Amino acid sequence: MRLAFWKKKDENKKKKVWWREWIDALVFAVVAATIIRTFFIEAYTIPTGSMEGSLLVNDYLFVSKMAYGPRTPMTPLAVPLVHNTMPLTGGKSYSEAVKWGYHRWPGFGKVERYDVVVFNFPNGDTVVAEAPDQDYYQLCRMYGRNAVVGANTIITRPIDKKENYIKRCMGIPGDKLEQRNGVIYVNDKPAEVFPHAKSTYAVQTNGQYISEEFMEENDIEQGQQVGQNIFMFSLENEDVEKMKKQPGVLAVQHYTQKPGMSSTNPGEWTYPQDTANYKWNVDNFGPFIVPKKGATVALNAQNISFYRRIIFNYEGNKLEERDGKIFINGQEVTSYTFKMDYYWMMGDNRHNSLDSRYWGFVPEDHIVGKASFVWLSHKESLFKLRWKRLFHSVSSLSK
Repeated sequence: MRLAFWKKKDENKKKKVWWREWIDALVFAVVAATIIRTFFIEAYTIPTGSMEGSLLVNDYLFVSKMAYGPRTPMTPLAVPLVHNTMPLTGGKSYSEAVKWGYHRWPGFGKVERYDVVVFNFPNGDTVVAEAPDQDYYQLCRMYGRNAVVGANTIITRPIDKKENYIKRCMGIPGDKLEQRNGVIYVNDKPAEVFPHAKSTYAVQTNGQYISEEFMEENDIEQGQQVGQNIFMFSLENEDVEKMKKQPGVLAVQHYTQKPGMSSTNPGEWTYPQDTANYKWNVDNFGPFIVPKKGATVALNAQNISFYRRIIFNYEGNKLEERDGKIFINGQEVTSYTFKMDYYWMMGDNRHNSLDSRYWGFVPEDHIVGKASFVWLSHKESLFKLRWKRLFHSVSSLSK
């Protein structure tokens, strides 16, 4: 007996109408794009200058979900291809009727020190609808919680629907981290210095203006005058020596806040916002150990502020503090064992970055993926392309 491996075309079968074919094609495209975006790779745009000059505003890059293992959706009922807010109409693009726990599939590796990482903003669990780009907790410290809540619409968001941030990982679980006068030390050794990372410098001249040609050639913005012939510039590391050699320049000095001094403005307090026990600022903090899964730390009234958010917000314990004693889930404790790994993230534009110095650690369940490569980059206009950045890996752009 012979078997037929084909099927005769049914001449009487009714052909699909054109709009049905379009709908089928659209559904297939949306499903395929959602799977790729969720488990493999996702497009991302650099919206701010916090990673300058390694990554620039209007850099369009792809983020690899496979680098650290794709995270399964935690809020699965959502509009496809939309993050947390509906375009045009506004409002939530997801429903919390169904919630799944944190789970990550195997990937190519783990977060490494100095990786450029995309993650969900840790403080983004609570958002002021009228000011979505500002840190709710920072606003409460500045103006008082009652004033913020009473005058605004407050939104809460699950982990995977918090805003996406991109920073460089400066500390992995178990690292000893410290910053002294703007210099970061990891495990008691100076951290790697990236040539395009920016910081603030005081430039003193003899009254002569710095060449506009030099400024334009090196993409340096005009400095702010703070004294007679003294200007504050935001310079990339590789441009500091070039600035020193410019005609009329007498001195170039790295500007940092003094150690042991915290800001008097609550909106500028650094983590853990406890000026009584931690007199830290953006240029001087630590030393401390980045929390690691399974590691145990001693708890007391002096250091509880450093671990409070981890214990309560990220690891879901009931935390109480009474009469100088600490209670977790109703039991008095003097120590705590971490359930997750944590990371310390910082922007390369050190004096223009809202990062771990302000809101602390990034839990492992907030990690989205690794910044892979830039596929498009432009200046103010889409027609002003940065040709030298196109199709370059993020690691090569950091060098």
